[in-house]
Order: sequence, then structure tokens, then C-alpha cells
Amino acid sequence: MPEMPEMRANWNYPTQISVGAGRINELSSACKQLGMQSPLIVTDPGLAVLPMINEAVSSCHEAGLRCGLFSHIQSNPTGQNVSDGVNAYRADGHDGVIAFGGGSALDAGKAVALMAGQDLPLWDFEDVGDNWTRVNVDGIAPIVAIPTTAGTGSEVGRASVITDTEHQIKKIIFHPKMLPSRVILDPELTRELPAKITAATGMDALSHNLEAYCAPSYHPMADGIAMEGIRRVKDYLPRVVENGNDLEARTEMLVASLMGATAFQKGLGGMHAIAHSLGAVYGAHHGLLNAILMPYILKANQDVITPRIERLGSYLQLSDSSFDGFLTWVLTIRHQVGIPHDLSAIDIDATQVERIGNMAAIDAAAGGNPIAFSAERYAEIFTNAVNGKL
Repeated sequence: MPEMPEMRANWNYPTQISVGAGRINELSSACKQLGMQSPLIVTDPGLAVLPMINEAVSSCHEAGLRCGLFSHIQSNPTGQNVSDGVNAYRADGHDGVIAFGGGSALDAGKAVALMAGQDLPLWDFEDVGDNWTRVNVDGIAPIVAIPTTAGTGSEVGRASVITDTEHQIKKIIFHPKMLPSRVILDPELTRELPAKITAATGMDALSHNLEAYCAPSYHPMADGIAMEGIRRVKDYLPRVVENGNDLEARTEMLVASLMGATAFQKGLGGMHAIAHSLGAVYGAHHGLLNAILMPYILKANQDVITPRIERLGSYLQLSDSSFDGFLTWVLTIRHQVGIPHDLSAIDIDATQVERIGNMAAIDAAAGGNPIAFSAERYAEIFTNAVNGKL
């Protein structure tokens, strides 16, 4: 058997990325590279009490950095969470952000870094029209991003998804300079992730790659990245759910997650349009929502995406590369990693069907769906996902 290559590398695509076990030890040097003397770690309450955060703070202190910690973040971060983080950043005179955690912490951290030097309110920078041009670019703090889940890929994203609790809607806050300057992908940090969260976040990585691949706009580079990201999920997600200590699989899922977020600059679609809406209304886990919704959106888009899916099925070397064969593979891997088949299994019913349909139709992600679904069609797809009707 050929020897496995060392899974350790330095990439610049699209930002400077350090990959490999133990690379967290480079945190303080990464901060210094970006000119930080007093970084603020932005993480979630669950991670804040774990040794990895204490060790990160200690390593910064030992390197002569004055490091702070902010962890008042919900699982779907809110505008208030961002505002509180900015207040903590300014009050203690920080000069950079270490976004450390899952998608929520990464999104919140990037938003804190954006808002650290702004005078306008957060919602003025929603990704609508040319709102991003309102940003005072010099006020954006430098960012080091360290993911602890393999799902959102937010570490290589130029936006944050933040919940507007007043209107119960998720909004995308965007600026090109929100892209972290340094990323550390260390599989050791994901080793203790529970199997259920590993599965949900891994399926989220699949949803990003898959929706990017199916989006109708012309972007061959994104298509290639997405196809290979999907292959990695196929090969490694079942492995890592079965054995969380499989560092090769942990590394490959971090890579698949990063690839999905790199590819979806091409667009997302109906999965995310409905998932964003459900997340804002019900507070459910984003990755789990995408995982449950996946086959229903695929089926709804079948008439348009079949040629693409057949090409993907061949690339994945499925025994049946037809649309139905690919759909069967999606259902199989969902079952294999413990994803429920319908939304009712996570206590979401159809009582707000009209509202969810209307929200999904105007969600930013809906613009990348292969078919321009009406609010009524989104409501129908949502109802099918509640009832498990394919």
C-alpha cells in the first residue's frame, strides 16, 4: 500500500491558509504577522470553557500579546451579539479579531471586525445593491479565522449571516475585506466534536458545494471546486461520523467545508433560502436544516439540473449516475450519518407555511436557485419537507 502523503500544507486560495494537525501553535505568529498586539478572541459559550480556548489565550500571552475573550453569541448570531462584541472590542482597546469556533462564532467574529471601526449601523451593510460601498475600509480590523467544525466554510467567506431579531429574518452582511487574512485548519480542534454535530455540519458542507454546482451562473472554477468538495464529503463524512479520531477524515472534511464556501461565490439556492428562513423563525441548526431539505430541493429542481447531476454522478463513480441514482445516494448518506428524513422530526410543522414561503422567495440565496420559485412553490416544498413527501 502506498504511503499516505503528509496532510500538512500552506495554501493561498483565496487567503493564506495553514493546514494540518498542530497548526494552532502558529496562532500568535499569525496575529503578529497581521500587526496585532491585542487580539480579541470571539467564540461561543460552549467553546469558551474548553481547554482549546484557554490554551489559545495562554499562547498569545506567552508571545507577548494582550488577548481578550468574548463569547456572548447565540447559535444563530444576532445583531445584538455583534453590537456587544464591538463594545467589548472597543472598551479594551483591541486591534484585531481571532474568530474561533463553528459557523456562528466565525460569522460573529467577522462582523465584529467589520463594525469595530464603523459609524453606521450594522444593517446598513446588508448585502443589497451597493451597500458595501458605505463601509469605512480603514476601520475593518484584521482577522484570523480558526474553524472548529467542518461545515460553513465561513473562514474563507466575505460575509456573515446575522439574525435581525426585530424582524425575525437572517441578513447577509458583506464586504470583500471581511475575508480573514489568515486561516488555520487544524483537525485536532475538531476531534472532540460529537457525531451528531459532525454529521450536521458535514452535510452543510455538502449543501454548499452542491448548491454552488447547480447554480446556473457561469463559473467553471467554482464548478470544479464544488465537484471535488462533494467527492470528499462522499468519501470522508461517513468515516469521521463513525470515528471522530480519524484525523485524515477530519482534515478532509475541513477542506471540503472550505471548498464549499469558496465555490458558493457562484451562488446558493432553495436549500439555503428555506433554511435561512427556518433558522430565523425557529432557531434550528443551519446545517441540519440544509441536510433535511436537500432531497426536496433536488427533486423540485430536477427538470433543470438533471444533466449536471448526471455528470456529477459519473465523477463520484456512483453505481447509478442518473438523477435518481444521485438522489438515492443523498438519501443513503443522510441515513448513514443519522440525519432525519423530515422537518417534523425536529419539531417544525407547517403552521407558518405561508410565512416561510414568502421569506424564502425573497431570501438572498433564492437568486442562485436553478428555477425561480414563487413563494407558493417554496411553501409547497417546505410542506413536503415537513411531511417527508418526495
